[in-house]
Amino acid sequence: MGDDVILSGRIDSVQREVSRRGLMLSLSGRDNAAVLVDCAAPIYNARQLNLDEAISAIVSPLGIKRVRIQAAGVTRNDMIHIEPGERAWDALVRIASARGLWPWFEPDGTLVIGGPDYTREPVATLQLSRTENKTNVLSLVDSRNISGCYSELTVLAQSHATLADSQLVTLDVSDPQSGEPSATEEDTEQAGATGHYNRSHTERDPTVEWYRPQILVVGDVDDAQQLTYRARKAMADARLSGLDITIEVPGHRTPAGVLWTPGQRIHVVSEPHGIDDVFFLMGRSFNGGRPGGQTTTLRVKEDGVWIPDAYPNSKRKARRKKKKPELVVLNVWDKKS
Repeated sequence: MGDDVILSGRIDSVQREVSRRGLMLSLSGRDNAAVLVDCAAPIYNARQLNLDEAISAIVSPLGIKRVRIQAAGVTRNDMIHIEPGERAWDALVRIASARGLWPWFEPDGTLVIGGPDYTREPVATLQLSRTENKTNVLSLVDSRNISGCYSELTVLAQSHATLADSQLVTLDVSDPQSGEPSATEEDTEQAGATGHYNRSHTERDPTVEWYRPQILVVGDVDDAQQLTYRARKAMADARLSGLDITIEVPGHRTPAGVLWTPGQRIHVVSEPHGIDDVFFLMGRSFNGGRPGGQTTTLRVKEDGVWIPDAYPNSKRKARRKKKKPELVVLNVWDKKS
């Protein structure tokens, strides 16, 4: 759009129609996530991989060369196991969720694994007022639904024996009193168990005022921290489903001239709805042509909820100005073909 790239991908289908009314050409396509959604991941098993190494093993064979980790820190996966026939996107989501992150594609085709930075300033103030000259939106729809929200959410899992748990134990056979082989105290601490079969973690949502429990089973996790990440991500998704605000605005750009882009923060004020808060832009659709001209449909969600563990030490900013903290350096790599 102009000099700005809004999507990079491939055309999926081409349809040509010839009739008395004329010629019609229809094109449809998706971004670079299409190949991950459609195709199976390479069958792969490995131990002790960093997040970037695990992701590269999945996406590189499918032609995804540019990847960026957008998070304050990453963890090492003790074991990566890709089942035969597992979709590449499902495997990618599973590995990212173990750190509490999510994958998506930037307009330039870069695969991002991480979460949003809630310390950024809002890019615009959208207002729906009973005073006509204060309104700068075409419409605003506030939808609320409790069906997907839960007062508490428990995630169950089990853990395999890690390499640290599988160390050999040195036996002490010099004890003349018992005559039984025994492990020293230091070795006993390193011996560990063969796995954990009853891991659980519960998250609670104080905004749900009555008892609505839910239990999820996620299978295998490396440790309790991974289980916590998965539980927090699941509760965040459940809470996000309760509020959906759709705003139609004229044009395709913010007041600063930047294209509306998912990840931006927007200050929304609506007198009829009683809304005055900052929200997070989850998606946008550009519309053009007659009779309405150029418009953009914005879908916003509650701020500071989606992917809460990407930057766990940074708190979302209020509307008042504060000194912006120093941003973390992001890992970027571009694999050459």
